[in-house]
Amino acid sequence: MDNIFSILIGLVSGISSGFFGIGGAIILIPALVYIFKFPQHYAQGTALAALLLPVGILAVIKYYKAGNVNIKIALLISLGFFIGGLIGASLVQSVPNLMLKRLFGALLLVVSISMLIGK
Repeated sequence: MDNIFSILIGLVSGISSGFFGIGGAIILIPALVYIFKFPQHYAQGTALAALLLPVGILAVIKYYKAGNVNIKIALLISLGFFIGGLIGASLVQSVPNLMLKRLFGALLLVVSISMLIGK
């Protein structure tokens, strides 16, 4: 059953990423915490591992073919993401699980409120 849930979670994350342009972790991390009962650090590490290679290559190809990708900006963001990922992963290891879970929830809340009331 875990295999089926894993595939379904990946499918929903992939569809959401392609449709909304969001990172799959917005779907993956809560699913891993609440369905698989993973601790927050473990969920985040697992989500990063799952997203490492397929993070949207097929979706990017579709957007690129439609003329909706700025390669230069994307490469610069990737460079920052590459370095920032290492820094963030290093810093988070000392954060207690409950605090990390609450920080992640607060981030989602702030983003959702901004999206709902923003122009």
